Amino acid sequence: MKKLSVHDLMPEDSLWLDFKGIFDHQAIRESELSPFFQALEAYADGWMPDVVEGKRRRKYGRAVVWKALEEERRERGATIGLYRTKWPALDMTLRLWFPPLEPEINLTAAVQPLSFFAEEERCRQFVEIVRAWASRYPVSHASAHSVADRALSGAPDFGRDDETRRRDGFDKIYEVFWLNVFGRKLVETVGRERMLSTPAHRVEELPNGSILLVTWPTAADFARDEAREAQARTHVHLRPDLDYDTVLRTLRERSATLAPVEPRFHPDVAPLLSRVVDRVAIQERQRKIAEFNAYRPPEPEEWRPADSVQPPDVEDSERALQHYSYLAEHLVALMHTKVPSVFKETPESLTDVDYQFWHEEFPRVFEREKIDAHAVPAIGAYLGEVLVRNLGGRWIPRKKLEEAQVLVGNRVWLPFVRAHRYMRSCQSLLDYSLTQLYREAERHRG
Repeated sequence: MKKLSVHDLMPEDSLWLDFKGIFDHQAIRESELSPFFQALEAYADGWMPDVVEGKRRRKYGRAVVWKALEEERRERGATIGLYRTKWPALDMTLRLWFPPLEPEINLTAAVQPLSFFAEEERCRQFVEIVRAWASRYPVSHASAHSVADRALSGAPDFGRDDETRRRDGFDKIYEVFWLNVFGRKLVETVGRERMLSTPAHRVEELPNGSILLVTWPTAADFARDEAREAQARTHVHLRPDLDYDTVLRTLRERSATLAPVEPRFHPDVAPLLSRVVDRVAIQERQRKIAEFNAYRPPEPEEWRPADSVQPPDVEDSERALQHYSYLAEHLVALMHTKVPSVFKETPESLTDVDYQFWHEEFPRVFEREKIDAHAVPAIGAYLGEVLVRNLGGRWIPRKKLEEAQVLVGNRVWLPFVRAHRYMRSCQSLLDYSLTQLYREAERHRG
């Protein structure tokens, strides 16, 4: 049974839920937790989990949940995952904490894509789940909001160090999200009458004294200007010390940061930059696309006209070619597990290699001496082999690796020189990518 991960879909915003509620750890587990799953099953319209993962991955069912929690039980807690096998993707983690820690149901969930919550009725049912949970399991604070916008808000630290955040939690209204539940302590801090008079889409006092607040009918429309105005009004009402115009300006800046930008990357490196963008944090994605739209890699300089080629200066050319092949195999050995295409020695495999080195931050992580002694020769040889295999190139061996050339059309290319520049820094992986040099050589093969 294969679960659908949020990483299996195109990079897109998600609806993030953060819920921490107190439960009776001395009660019978099934009777204490059944209301939690009853609400989920009743209202999770279209995004109900169908997979439970503990020690094993099983089809969702109450009995399966109890079994998974029992299998994962430790002295201080138990953790299971709940997922889906179909769109939309769900990544839900349920943790139970036991004494000496405070007995707590700790749930985080991401439903992707956020656009799934564009319908008012579906959002209302989502709110009903949280309402039922917060009524049954008292919270200090719970929220649901866009993953990207939540990150831009500074949550969960809000400018505090980790120790302060862990000690104080959400001890004042740092931010107002699309859906909020404020526990009794927060309600009393703000003032119950003030909180109940908040100008929001929905404000409801729960039986245990908590207050549920929803700023706008639909979660997916959080960045609409009308929704931002409602969010700002709500925040300033709950925090009279804040200035409405300042709060609204900040929210609009966040909306602008998240506004879609059409990719227009340099064609030689577009396949690589698209991969890089897909791994950028979702809140930074549009900004990075705009940055890469303006980016132009330096023109490759690792070449000479064919009529200025340096002739071979090795005693045994065949042996030199075997050595280049041997060096290239070092890169295959290094990368094949994470980059299976490296065996094929194609232009696409060069892009895969480029991306993997960037993803691993290879020039930063590994020792410079080892990079220069082992990685650079392997990369240069592999690049040369791809030029030979795919563009009809021909090695012109030299005693010094940095002088070794590959003749393609009316130019000779210096793959080891390129590899040396390529491995100088993480930015160099983009500025001197293997992908770009290949595309330039392809245009000049004649």
